[in-house]
Amino acid sequence: MKRYNKVCQPLIKTLPNGTVYENEPIYKHTYTQMGGLADLFITPFSYEETQTVLKFAKEHQVPVTLLGKGSNVIVKDGGIRGITLSLKNLDSIEIHDGKMMAQTGATIIQASRDARDASLTGLEFACGIPGTVGGAFFMNAGAYGGQIADVLESVLVLTEEGEFLTLKKDDFDFQYRKSVFSKKRYIALEGTMDLEMGDPAQIKLKMDELTIARETKQPLEYPSCGSVFKRPPGMFAGKLIQESGLQGTRIGGAEVSKKHAGFIVNVDGSTASDYMSLVKHVQKTVHEKFDVMLETEVITIGDDLEGSVSE
Repeated sequence: MKRYNKVCQPLIKTLPNGTVYENEPIYKHTYTQMGGLADLFITPFSYEETQTVLKFAKEHQVPVTLLGKGSNVIVKDGGIRGITLSLKNLDSIEIHDGKMMAQTGATIIQASRDARDASLTGLEFACGIPGTVGGAFFMNAGAYGGQIADVLESVLVLTEEGEFLTLKKDDFDFQYRKSVFSKKRYIALEGTMDLEMGDPAQIKLKMDELTIARETKQPLEYPSCGSVFKRPPGMFAGKLIQESGLQGTRIGGAEVSKKHAGFIVNVDGSTASDYMSLVKHVQKTVHEKFDVMLETEVITIGDDLEGSVSE
């Protein structure tokens, strides 16, 4: 298993102190609290530093993995080779004339709150999504009848070659939990969202209602990656899992939530291997019972442990 610490030493010397962490435990940066070591975990403070990282990686053939809040991702137990890029330091949000400019390291929850405080409507659906603005763009995040595709106007990105590019609505290619950002491996830096003036009391009321619904129905007391499976056409993944009798099923420290069948939670030091084994067991069981193959919404990245057997 090739590691890239040595080849990246020239890059490390060009970046400010406190932006590069070698052999960083990824479990510290994921909602599931799982994942092995990252060769290099880099957190730039500017677009130019981000560009430097990407150009070096392209020139020296170092793989780059973008990681937001780690809320919709499973990182394997062997960790991530090459550079793991986090834009958490790029988190400013500005609002002017009904438009919100948000850097992609900001949380989408904070963006929804800032919109609320400015009496702007359109982001209420995001008040409980535990990811970054960039992650929301990447996945066309949505909940409770709203989605990013409804409000996103333009996005500044870096290409794999380290070139700046501004995308407009016609470029996004939004689909259910998919976008051009994932297909072309663009690194989104900031986006402009077009919102509308609304009644502050109604905006707050809607967000409060959605927050209560989320806290009541979802197993927030345990680490998880959120909803694991996409919704099959005309069906609900959670209902199929529940009717398959899978709630409470455990493999290692991973368990199908007893509170919401669409979630798999880390109840007792689960490994990524435990988690993925349970995902596959759920898929197999639901397919056998209902002839429906559940497709994962969660993204799996990284390497298996050396010496482990992988399908």
